[in-house]
Amino acid sequence: MVKNTGRPGYLQIADDLRAQINGGSLAPGAPLPSTAQLAEQYDASLSVVKMAVGILRNEGLVIGQQGKGVFVRDAEERPAGDEQADVAELRAAVRDLSVRLAKVEEQLATSTSRRPGRSSR
Repeated sequence: MVKNTGRPGYLQIADDLRAQINGGSLAPGAPLPSTAQLAEQYDASLSVVKMAVGILRNEGLVIGQQGKGVFVRDAEERPAGDEQADVAELRAAVRDLSVRLAKVEEQLATSTSRRPGRSSR
């Protein structure tokens, strides 16, 4: 059941399903319950459940098969994630964007202070 913790329901559901997958109660190859069953189990809307399952798909924990359902992926088939490398890459991108933004802001400030025909009164 989704709790009123301030954390979005779809993240709570994804966390619970992820824990079941990592804990082995949802074994590799096992089907997830249907969207309707999960919605009833968690007392949530279908769209909230679909968002939760979408997160697990993006993480590579489950895979959908058209017309059959969504299944837990084998650990060997899951994409290897190097989270530290991802974080380092994101930090580098943010630093780069910060430098570029500072340059744009500086150019903008310089160009607006030099506009001809405008005097400060």
